[in-house]
Amino acid sequence: MWTATSTGCVRCSLMSEAQWFGLLAVLGAGVLQGSFMLPMKWTGRWAWENTWLVFASTAYLLCPWLLVLSTMPRIFEIYGGLGARTVLVTIAFGFGWGLGAVTFGLGVAALGMALGFAVILGTAAVAGTLIPLAILPQAPWPASRILVTAGSLLLMLAGVAVCSFAGKWKERAGEARDYRKGLLLCVASGLLSSCGNLGFVYGSEIIDRAQALGVPSELAPNAVWSLLTLALFLCNAGYAVLLLRRNRTAALFAKPGTRPYFLYGALMGVLWMGGFVFYGPGARALGDLGPSLGWAILMSTTVLAANLLGLATGEWAGAPPSARTRLFLGLGLLLLAVAGLGYSNR
Repeated sequence: MWTATSTGCVRCSLMSEAQWFGLLAVLGAGVLQGSFMLPMKWTGRWAWENTWLVFASTAYLLCPWLLVLSTMPRIFEIYGGLGARTVLVTIAFGFGWGLGAVTFGLGVAALGMALGFAVILGTAAVAGTLIPLAILPQAPWPASRILVTAGSLLLMLAGVAVCSFAGKWKERAGEARDYRKGLLLCVASGLLSSCGNLGFVYGSEIIDRAQALGVPSELAPNAVWSLLTLALFLCNAGYAVLLLRRNRTAALFAKPGTRPYFLYGALMGVLWMGGFVFYGPGARALGDLGPSLGWAILMSTTVLAANLLGLATGEWAGAPPSARTRLFLGLGLLLLAVAGLGYSNR
């Protein structure tokens, strides 16, 4: 308990300010993560692969390595002392995450930001909870935590199903093939997203070595991050280049009037990377609440931001009122499930 001394009041005030900073940072991270696909709506004269190549180069190569090289000058010394298995396993998970990023971009392009983010993040939350439990050793859980987690996962699945059903109006609008394909891509993206978390878990040896060489604990995970995003870049850029050659769309880069599109693609990458930059310090500033409350706020804000932007840009302009009602109901279930998962992991 804080004593009624001037020192105690200062300490209490500082703690409150730190938590407020953490809350605002996590909220900002969610807004950035939920809006990074928005600039793609402004590149209509390019094909998907043109925009995605610029985005992947910025988000997965330029920004992460600038961050790592500026904060960890001994990064190659860190890698040089690692076992080959650690590096290869980490990169392999990066490629799995890369496939998740490719299907993310294709799925959101097909379904739109509102429905796409809801299905992807709902599936990702389920996969991110169940897959690590199945693969990684876990301490026994109390019955109350098991019940809350199981109930939250059921709510999450129900929310994904309701959101998916809400989008059925697209089939009646003559978009049946794109809708079904987009739905499958979004589910696949959500399932593959757990590869990013697993990459950090199996890359713990990299973090330990970075700390042994004097890297601060809050920066050491960037050594894993740079390997994961390198694999992300190779996977996403490789697929984009393949489409550029197959569809003969590389010439669109030189199309008159599309020069600002390079900035829009780069902005997507900066927004995506900015979400991670804000979330890390924000979650740490929340203290013990970071892994639970911080994660729940991030997921909720991301879903809400994406849906508000999707609705504001007319993605559901032709939807019947019943479809909008189902979408809001599905979002409500998703947010309730996120709160439950956050509580169970407090």
